[in-house]
Amino acid sequence: MKPSVKYRVIYRHKDKYSISKMCRFFGVSRSGYYDFVARMEIPDKDLPIAEKIKECQGKCGKTYGYRRVHLWLEGERIYRNPKTILRIMQKYDLLSVIRRKKYRKYTDVIHRYPNILNRNFKADRPNKKWVTDISYIHTSQGVLYLSVIRDLYDNSIVAYKTSTTQNVALVLNTIKAAKKKEKVTAELQLHSDQGFQYTSHGYFKLTQSYGITPSMSRRGNPYDNSLAENFFSILKTECINRVKLKTFNEARLLIDQYIYFYNNQRIQLKTKLTPLEKRSQFTA
Repeated sequence: MKPSVKYRVIYRHKDKYSISKMCRFFGVSRSGYYDFVARMEIPDKDLPIAEKIKECQGKCGKTYGYRRVHLWLEGERIYRNPKTILRIMQKYDLLSVIRRKKYRKYTDVIHRYPNILNRNFKADRPNKKWVTDISYIHTSQGVLYLSVIRDLYDNSIVAYKTSTTQNVALVLNTIKAAKKKEKVTAELQLHSDQGFQYTSHGYFKLTQSYGITPSMSRRGNPYDNSLAENFFSILKTECINRVKLKTFNEARLLIDQYIYFYNNQRIQLKTKLTPLEKRSQFTA
């Protein structure tokens, strides 16, 4: 236990127990304790900057890293070293809640798959080639994660799920919803990037049990899964970015409405049909 933590405990119980006895119990000096108390009386010089950073993170849904926060503060005519900004963000728990996968440690088995799709985004029938990915939807409450599966035959959204947590369960629930809705055969390819959800053992077991063949983008090649990214671009341009979402429920409702419109009513320029019109032609 750090001395500062011990000093805080002593300070909290100073009216109940003897300070000398508590210092002996925790193995710290009285002079060290009184120095700590003296420092406590000094206003925290970082607090004003922390309040501005908190304001910034509130506006962006706590998605900015320290570099973007640094730029935002400069726009507010507040000039500090970027490393100082990082220290204050760490001190006050104001770090970004996203894009921190490289710091994760997983004990799960990691499964990798070949790039079977290989940017061949054409399918001659439904449920032959699916692509999947996760995107971030920013709200005033925080980040809502959206997982989708898109069929490359007609570009329809076969299934989607949302969650306030980016985890393996979000992906597995999306696949389960797709399986419940569509007829899956052994020829089905499900293409993803190399996100931790898709390399997990849970993903491996579920795709194996459904007879789905996983395909995976090459490392550092976002174009390998560009058709999944393309849908998120359409969704955000035509829907999400046009409003300021306040709550998770508001975001979910908007996503539901847009995906229904996208599948059933939005005409595609290449086919001159909606996705589900093209799909129904195949099964007719």
